[in-house]
Amino acid sequence: MPNLYKPGALAACGLVICCFVVGATLGGCDNKSNEKITTIETSKSAVATEKSLWPSVQSVVEKDPAIEAKITELLGKLSLEQKVGQLIQPELRLVTPADVTEYSLGSILNGGGSFPGENKHAKVEEWIALADAFYNASMSTEAGRVPVPVMWGTDAVHGHNNIIGATLFPHNIGLGATRNPELIRQIGAATAAEIAVTGIDWSFAPTLAVVRDDRWGRTYESYSEDPAVVKSYGGKMVEGLQGIAGTDLLSERHVIATAKHFLADGGTEGGQDRGDAAMSEEELVKIHNAGYETALAAGAQTVMASFSSWQDVKMHGNKYLLTDQLKNQMGFDGLVVGDWNGHAFVSGCTPVSCPQAINAGLDIFMAPEASWKELYHNTLAQVKSGEISLARLDDAVARILRVKLRAGLFEKGAPSTRELAGKREIIGSPEHRAVARQAVRESLVLLKNNSKTLPVKASSKILVAGDGADNIGKQSGGWSITWQGTGNTNADFPGGTSIYQGIADAAKTAGGLVELSVDGNYQTKPDVAFVVFGEDPYAEMQGDVGSLIYKNENNLALLKKLKADGIKVVSLFITGRPLWANNFINASDAFAVVWLPGSEGVGIADVVLAKADGSVNFDVKGKLPFSWPASPAQSPLNVGDKNYKPQFAYDFGLTYSDNIETGLLDETAAQLAAANTPDVAPIFNQRVMNPWTLVLFDHVNNMLPVTTSRGELGAVVVSSEDKQVQEDSRRLQFNGSAKATVSLGSTTRTDFSAYAGSKGALIFDVKVNTKPGAEVELGMYCGSDCVGALPITGQLNAVNVGEWASVSVALECLAKKRVKMDMVLAPFVLSTAGSLDISIYNVRIEKNAKAPACAE
Repeated sequence: MPNLYKPGALAACGLVICCFVVGATLGGCDNKSNEKITTIETSKSAVATEKSLWPSVQSVVEKDPAIEAKITELLGKLSLEQKVGQLIQPELRLVTPADVTEYSLGSILNGGGSFPGENKHAKVEEWIALADAFYNASMSTEAGRVPVPVMWGTDAVHGHNNIIGATLFPHNIGLGATRNPELIRQIGAATAAEIAVTGIDWSFAPTLAVVRDDRWGRTYESYSEDPAVVKSYGGKMVEGLQGIAGTDLLSERHVIATAKHFLADGGTEGGQDRGDAAMSEEELVKIHNAGYETALAAGAQTVMASFSSWQDVKMHGNKYLLTDQLKNQMGFDGLVVGDWNGHAFVSGCTPVSCPQAINAGLDIFMAPEASWKELYHNTLAQVKSGEISLARLDDAVARILRVKLRAGLFEKGAPSTRELAGKREIIGSPEHRAVARQAVRESLVLLKNNSKTLPVKASSKILVAGDGADNIGKQSGGWSITWQGTGNTNADFPGGTSIYQGIADAAKTAGGLVELSVDGNYQTKPDVAFVVFGEDPYAEMQGDVGSLIYKNENNLALLKKLKADGIKVVSLFITGRPLWANNFINASDAFAVVWLPGSEGVGIADVVLAKADGSVNFDVKGKLPFSWPASPAQSPLNVGDKNYKPQFAYDFGLTYSDNIETGLLDETAAQLAAANTPDVAPIFNQRVMNPWTLVLFDHVNNMLPVTTSRGELGAVVVSSEDKQVQEDSRRLQFNGSAKATVSLGSTTRTDFSAYAGSKGALIFDVKVNTKPGAEVELGMYCGSDCVGALPITGQLNAVNVGEWASVSVALECLAKKRVKMDMVLAPFVLSTAGSLDISIYNVRIEKNAKAPACAE
């Protein structure tokens, strides 16, 4: 099967057209039948038996005979309905304590930006009260229920980041720059304590991705491109979160940890979120399994399956990896939890039905939609029918019970009765902020320091400029109070310090003068200007980019203006990934990468300002955890690559003792205007044009590439027909029995921004053979949460049956629907759930085209 893009079904994502995920695919779908997958898995298992590439991992948490006996006892008492309930994990906004009792739910979660009562500023007492309500509901014995405590999981990825006032540590990319595993353990312990204050049991961390293509929007959640760094951190973070075996393992000051996302979420082709890792098994193990070896050895009790695929098989449905390797070969005896509706993207699955995932080794469905009750009932029916065996059900429930018993949830009692419950003084405590401040200091990477510009005497006249200067939300990045990290102000980070405030406080103490001016205008000419700028907050899906270029003309002009005024310029670059920024570096006397430092911006001041006597306060320690690109298109770029030629190599980082003058860097990429593009970009012109492929999708994640004159999948048939010459057009026939999609896409991104900027449109010629029986939509896809479509039903209805006409959609309108025109993967996506019979010809992107105006 060729390496193709694929979307997930409409039902899986609720978007106007199918959600795609790209890797060797665009999508949430597997392009192999279950029968074929079984054959592949069987052959792999046979090979693994002879000589396994996978390690055998000995966890410090050994099986306890008393716990195993209790598991057996509980399995004998729990009804089938209660067992199935343990497999379902609804989201906070869509579940009640009464639901926990009625369905015997095993766990709940709060996603990013989800709070008690939908109140962003909910107090610790409100979190505790809700945790108690869920716990008490789970311990009900009404109607003969067997009480099993519910677990509450949360995404605490850089501190307890859903809680106002919590300590926010640097994101993982910054921690990777510190090369300090012991610091990672301290961060884990501080995070666990703050989580425990709110009565929550379970942290969905650490992320152990080894990111190999920095265009991925979750690059900052990775410690490094180097598996050795990830391996050195994985076990330490688990020890911090869970405690250490033999001392305080899973005590009331600790929480359950989650090694995620298994496996190779950082290895997808093109850095495409939820994409496909098309690598060999040897590379999969050597690079992407590294962090799991130490995390599992340290006793991680849960593993989260990745949205992504390996060799076109979705991880949520990959028995070979989840069961044969993770559970059997590596000896993992904890539970495997799904990611946010991740099961819905497995071939043949929907959000409400996926026995394939449970049979592959998933133990808990993360089911964040209102339809979780339907998933429960379908799963129960599948157990009763034998589609999910009783043995597999009991194994999943046993794993869930084992984790709960090891965590002491049966003995700890209600969350409000536990050691740290409700102790608000622990949230953002001085001790925790001190750890975060140290992490910020050690994460800063200095790329340029001409004429020993840094450190700056704190007694100097200092200007602090840029939109990141006094902006704790920007410096904290995604997963900060809200999922994407947007919509926050400094008031949402009480106790935190912006970069400006840290510099101002230190300078004031030393007798210096500091002026804040976002736009760089000043009252008193400064000796030096710190300009704080860079990426705005983003999280998964929305953070994918088409190239590694940082563009901001206003910030560049600001640097040049200050330089022209004879002021020393220090750039403090906020970013969640390496970015080509040669023009910004050239316009700076010193250039430091501060990554996403979190709430303790004062740690930056500790390093960039000298003591009152001019001596170094803290030296620069950070080293690049990722290679820095020499051009915007230089990705993937990883140390050890053939022809490895970065701008700044992996592990680079100046210190104050270095006497290195950085010359002017090549700015060619920034000076190149948009390439001269033709007026028309053909997508289908008598044939499918390179690099596109015609692919069909059904409503349950199946896909079919059409490489011959005819293809049929679900409710749609595509066949070749003649318009002017032989087989120069395609007939699309939808029977209306289910949602179906026809698309033209690729595994590589294409930049159509020049067309979007020239009043461009997506156009195709069409002959209507039968009028639409339901709404028809036409759109584009560029990745998860980067997809948009518009109705074209009216245009099709306006065409006389049997006659040819043109249908068009303005690129501007699609861009307003969240399509990023510089990173398109599928420029033509046509879907309908109704009957339709049309013939299409000459699909193209055209400049200066006529198209209907965008709807308001």
